[in-house]
Parts: sequence; structure tokens; C-alpha cells
Amino acid sequence: METRLNCPVGNEDTPRLCEREVAVIILNWNGASLLRRYLPSVIAHTPHDVADVIVADNGSSDESREVLHNEFPTVQVIALDQNYGFAEGYNRAIAQVNHPYTVLLNSDVRTPPGWIEPLLAYMEAHPEVGAVQPKLLHDRADGREMFEYAGAAGGYLDRHGYPYCRGRIFDDLEEDHGQYDHITPSILWGSGACLMVRTALYHKAGGLDKAFFAHMEEIDLCWRIHLAGSDIRMVPQSRVYHLGGASLPQGNPRKTYLNFRNNLLLLHKNLPRRESRRLLLVRRLMDTLAIGLAVAKGHWGDAKAIIKAHLDYRHMRSGYTTHPDRNLLREMPECRCNIVTDHFLRGRKTF
Repeated sequence: METRLNCPVGNEDTPRLCEREVAVIILNWNGASLLRRYLPSVIAHTPHDVADVIVADNGSSDESREVLHNEFPTVQVIALDQNYGFAEGYNRAIAQVNHPYTVLLNSDVRTPPGWIEPLLAYMEAHPEVGAVQPKLLHDRADGREMFEYAGAAGGYLDRHGYPYCRGRIFDDLEEDHGQYDHITPSILWGSGACLMVRTALYHKAGGLDKAFFAHMEEIDLCWRIHLAGSDIRMVPQSRVYHLGGASLPQGNPRKTYLNFRNNLLLLHKNLPRRESRRLLLVRRLMDTLAIGLAVAKGHWGDAKAIIKAHLDYRHMRSGYTTHPDRNLLREMPECRCNIVTDHFLRGRKTF
């Protein structure tokens, strides 16, 4: 039988104190149907003596808050006054908790029994690790154990800054046969669909960059966690199931815009200045090819989105005036490849 958690429902002005180790925070915006579909598994399979389940509502205008109050009374709610986006919404929510660990969990993630314990045990046993993700699998009706686009078995960037994952290269997804269970657990970035992070380190690293609004903000955060001296890893003993595309589906020009713009921003801010200039010149040429490809396919919305992404990046980059001395793309072997050439010219479809 579920019992009401000890901490009161909050808002932006009422911080809470809790004794549990983990705050599982689900950011919701107009997702009443997703709450009904996915929140029951989180409640059922998250031990109440280990973690608090908290929904941060990002100023929803649908029935989300009524659903939470009437159907999920054990769940704590942080009521934000407007939609701050994924990045700033999480920043405002995490500012209200003081749990040692925080899990950023998407509202369209199904959590099976035993999902959170391996993540917490790994973090407790490895103080050098700043954040971990589980295996991210696709929530499918047919039950196949396919990796999911948003993070699969852990992410990297290639030498030109294009993201890819163990288990997912561009749109090619692998089936999970345990092929990544026994390789080095270190990754460049963990998926924001389900990411456990040390709360103090989250704040030390500056949290999610609100200028990103949404998409690739977790890659930027993980890069800064690495630069702060901590590692990011994938814990294969934990798995969750992600629907994906709940906020913006693949092929939506808005999603194309955010992905291209934020990718340029994270390269600009997280690389040494001289090296970022050189790389971003190459990216301008490669993204021009992407515009041409979108036009050739008749995807005019995507073509316009890429152009707007570059224009807005040029205005926004002046907001970042400090740059690191280290180039992580050269330090990690998995980041030295050219994933575009490997995939589209050489036919590489697996990690």
C-alpha cells in the first residue's frame, strides 16, 4: 500500500528538505495522458525508502495538475508558473530539493522493477562518477528489446560534434543482446530521458543551460561534468523504456532547429576557443550540405530551420566568453571518428 510522502507539495517559493537519497523528478508540460500511462510504473517500482517521486509541472494548461491531485496523491508536485522549457524547468525544480542524488526522468519513460537500485549502488561505489544512465530501450508494443534513439547505451560526439550512441547511429537502432554490457562503461554523455546526477555537482557545473531551452542540453551538462573532473557512465544492470518524441517528434522543424542550434552552441562553449573556430567552420560547410539534402527531399521546413539555427547561433555565441583548455573530443577514443563518413559512405550501422 502506498503512503503519502513526508514532504509537502511545493511551489517555487517553498523549498523542501528530505531524508531520502534520491529525488526522481519528472518534468511535465501538458502531458496528462503521459502521466496516466507512465507515472504508475514509476510509483510502483521506485522504493519509497530510497527515493521521492516528484513531478515538476511546467505551467501546464491541460488537466495535468488535476490528474496529479486526484489520481496520484502520493506524488509530490512542484508547480511552476509557466513553461520554462526542459532546461530551466529542471533547474528550478532541482533548486528545491536537497537529496544527494537527482534523477531527471522524462514523462514518457516506463520503469520496470529494479530500475533505480543499480544506478544508486553504482554511484555510491564510484565517487569519481558524476552521473549515470541506464540502458535506454524503446517502449514498443511488440516487446522487442530495441535501443531507443535518445540515448541507447550511452552517447558520444564524433570529431565534428555529431552525436551518436552505442546502439544507435543516426536513425539505425540495434537490438539489445547484451553486446554493451561488458565494455568500458565510460561515455561522453548520458541521456536526459533518464539521468542520475549528484545534486551538488549539478549545481557546481551550472545546471542545464536555459538558453538551450530543450534538446542537447544534457550533452552540454555532461560535457561540463567531465570538465569538472568527474566521469559519466552507463550502468547496464538498469534499464528503462522510453516512448520518445512525446514533446517534439522526429521530423518536426522546431526539433531540427533546436538540435542544430544547440549543437553549435555546445561546441562553441565547451571547446578551446581556437579549436572551436576551426571545427565550426567545418560544421558550417557540412550543415550547408544538410540544407541541400533537405531541399532535395522537399523538406523545406527543415532547410529553413537549419538556416535559422545558424543565424541565431551567431547572435547567441557572444553570451559565452569563457572556454576550457581541454578538448574532450580528442581525449576520448570514441570521439575521434567521422561518424558521418562512416555511416553514410561506409555503411556503418553499429557501434
